[in-house]
Amino acid sequence: MLARDLVDANTGGALERAEQALHRVWGYSAFRSHQAGIVEALIGGQDVLALMPTGGGKSLCYQVPSLVRPGTGVVVSPLIALMQDQVDALRLLGVRANFLNSTQSLPEQREIEKALLDGALDLLYVAPERLMTERLLELLHGSQIALVALDEAHCVSQWGHDFRPEYRKLSILAERFPHVPRIALTATADARTRQEIVEQLGLGKAAQFVASFDRPNIRYMIPDSGSAGARDRLWRFIRDEHEGEAGIIYCLRRRDVEEVAEFFAAKGRTCLPYHAGLDAAMRRQNQQRFLREEGVIVAATIAFGMGIDKPDVRFVAHLNLPKSVEAYYQETGRAGRDGEPANAWMTYSLSDVTTYRQWITDGQAGEQQKRIEMQKLDGLVGLCEVTSCRREVLLGYFGERFNGPCGACDNCLDPPITVDRTEAARKALSAIYRTGERFGVGYLIQVLQGKDETRIVQNGHDKLAVYGIGKDVPEPEWRRVFRQLAARGAIFADVENHGSIKLTEICRPLLRGEANFAMRADKPAAKKERKKRDVAPKVKPEDAELWEALRTLRSRLAAESDVPPYVVFHDRSIVDLVAKRPRNTAELAEVTGFGSVRIERLGEAVLTVIAAH
Repeated sequence: MLARDLVDANTGGALERAEQALHRVWGYSAFRSHQAGIVEALIGGQDVLALMPTGGGKSLCYQVPSLVRPGTGVVVSPLIALMQDQVDALRLLGVRANFLNSTQSLPEQREIEKALLDGALDLLYVAPERLMTERLLELLHGSQIALVALDEAHCVSQWGHDFRPEYRKLSILAERFPHVPRIALTATADARTRQEIVEQLGLGKAAQFVASFDRPNIRYMIPDSGSAGARDRLWRFIRDEHEGEAGIIYCLRRRDVEEVAEFFAAKGRTCLPYHAGLDAAMRRQNQQRFLREEGVIVAATIAFGMGIDKPDVRFVAHLNLPKSVEAYYQETGRAGRDGEPANAWMTYSLSDVTTYRQWITDGQAGEQQKRIEMQKLDGLVGLCEVTSCRREVLLGYFGERFNGPCGACDNCLDPPITVDRTEAARKALSAIYRTGERFGVGYLIQVLQGKDETRIVQNGHDKLAVYGIGKDVPEPEWRRVFRQLAARGAIFADVENHGSIKLTEICRPLLRGEANFAMRADKPAAKKERKKRDVAPKVKPEDAELWEALRTLRSRLAAESDVPPYVVFHDRSIVDLVAKRPRNTAELAEVTGFGSVRIERLGEAVLTVIAAH
């Protein structure tokens, strides 16, 4: 059965036909949030700019209209590695979907091009580089195009965190196809980035839909910062909170990725590396294992993740600082796409800040862009060091008002202890000043602690008044003082001068005794009994056997179709199946995610398993 055949062209208005497709093809009873308005605008031929959080259902906003409008929906996606899984998922629903990219042979590409010209495709996925070839543009001119969807539209903005120059060429679509509605979609764009998307893509008359950026199912945690022991702390967190569950660990450098993957593998978890230094076949294999196997962890650089559709990622961890609040929001948004509880865990050190500042300074961007990137980095450091509700600060960055506490971040759940460190801060600032603002944090701490180092003696710094005045403060605490002074803007690392620490005007009131300095304090680690997580935490104990039987069935069906298990049906569908225990196809149609095509293909197998329990 084809998905388009399930939509009755003679039924009511555009929105009614869209709701019919949503229920019969995808098995959902109603649109969420702004989906209905977006879908109705597109079906009516209007351009749209949609900002929706990761997991908010952006893909349905163009997939449904592509079935309702005549012609083929063209989807511009930045990562060809993910097109196969997206197409496989649609095909299981009876949608005639395909993609064009460099992984296909020439005969395969010609066959797909013919299907496009013959009107035998509902959706076609292409990369922006392929779309801009004259051959494909001419093919589109000879075809009936329902709409063009520009996914990850923030890539068009030089102010964004994933700028892709080829995205700017997409503005030609407005000229070449003036009567084809376009939709630009993104999950992460501040006001500046949104404005540039509108300008670069010619969407001045587009209907704009901005959903809440809040992901209430995600718990944000940024525990005591610093690189020392970070891996062990993360291991304890994953062991206690996410045994057997899938997750992503982001690292700054390739060597860190390899070491983290080995570390967690030695702990008994399946943890696979992913970074640009691996050959393409290995990256593809590790990504496929993450998508298709249960409970896999990926250790990765930021090269991994854009467009990941896996709904049951239960945690995203950062062992280093991302480069901006937008990057942090997008990367953490890969957790809990199914709406179930998930965790975002992060730690960082001042060296992360110094490294990013060095990269920004050495980059090829103009001075204005460098200043913006520095501001974005400072915004993220501020989020890390804040003592109030993190969600309030995070949403406020995107211009959304949220009155905390949220009850779902570490600061709200376990309010931080603040201590007066005015004296230590003044000593640190004095050490910076008296050594000539020419040295890094490590050296300054050695001076403050009165270390008998050759370099200190040669520089004559053992004769300074600040030498040894911080003997009573351990090194980790001094690093926290310097890090939080940097977060307040009182000092900064001069990346053009080997990371030497400089003073700013903000430090003057503190040095003069006109201001105090309170900072987050370490909390003693609470001893808690480790509890084994239930095998089926989302269902009642008496339903656990059926839960596992349905998961086993899903894995078998996924293997037979060579697709990830979540493509067969989501965990949320299993929860609904266990709760409702349908006895026939009519009752199965009331289960979340079971539309007509899925029932036709999988219904008998699902009902058999339920009947056996």
